[in-house]
Amino acid sequence: MKQRRTSLKDLAEVLGVSMATVSRALRGSHEVGDEMKAKVQALAKQMNYRPNPFAQSLRREAPRVIGVIVPNLVTHYYASVLDGIEDYASRNGYSVISANSHESHLREEKAIESFISMHVEGIIACLAQDTVDYQHYLQLHEMGIPVVFFARTCLPEKFSQVVANGDEAAQEATSHLIARGARRIAFIGGPNHLDMVKRRKHGYLEALRDHRLPIDRDLVLCGKIDFDEARQATLQLLQSEKRPDAILAFNDIITYAAFDAIKAYGLRIPDDVAIIGFTDGDSAAFVTPKLSAIMDQAHEQGSKSCELLLRHIGGDLHIYREIIPMILKIRESSEK
Repeated sequence: MKQRRTSLKDLAEVLGVSMATVSRALRGSHEVGDEMKAKVQALAKQMNYRPNPFAQSLRREAPRVIGVIVPNLVTHYYASVLDGIEDYASRNGYSVISANSHESHLREEKAIESFISMHVEGIIACLAQDTVDYQHYLQLHEMGIPVVFFARTCLPEKFSQVVANGDEAAQEATSHLIARGARRIAFIGGPNHLDMVKRRKHGYLEALRDHRLPIDRDLVLCGKIDFDEARQATLQLLQSEKRPDAILAFNDIITYAAFDAIKAYGLRIPDDVAIIGFTDGDSAAFVTPKLSAIMDQAHEQGSKSCELLLRHIGGDLHIYREIIPMILKIRESSEK
């Protein structure tokens, strides 16, 4: 079997110190004592540690590099955010390396480990849906590597973030459905621990309260962000005795899962069930009926995230929270 390359993390775990300490010791930094330097260098030799040659090449040929971690690169939203990041980075002399966590905490950690090995100057990240332990980001903070979060964020007291006004957008969309006659509006969301889910669900609930409609917990489904699971959850809603007459869907994956389930069940959109989804994709205008959508300004979110990161790389220690407004586009799927 092929042996795995020894990493900075491996050395740090054996010695019981941080990756920052190991990295500084290997560089011969004055911030680390001679005894620790000797220990690190001896262990590196013993464990056959080798610096990443790709990282060395990057430092030699394109030293200004930032890393980006997204949960699902194939979706239009994340592709658009990355496009915004790359545009801003390129204009300012930076290259971008992206990593797809595939909604996995473990892959997210591995991406960060790779970025550290490559000596990126900073990282832009959106949390995987199963990330609830933020130690790997605290480690970056300890190492002095700038981080900016977008969309799904954490540790706001330590890191800048770029988010949308999802609460206000959800409230506006829900109010629109109520104005069109809907009275049993379901919210299909993602994991409850994600701040992005909390904001959008809060706006939905606020609209129900504003219009004095009862809150039925059976109509609020928050689970895994997965097409098949969201489709099955929608079918279960439609099969219930008090089925919803409208649905607000958390993101594009859940939106199209719900859209497909309604049609598969033989119901008409919007006459039987209206639907509005958070989705930034052009396809919303090309399905039948055309889909009402709450649209992220994804490219602008990416651009702003990169702007903040470059500020931090330049020495700005202020913690920012930028809110990019969303746009509600009403089409046929919600016009009863």
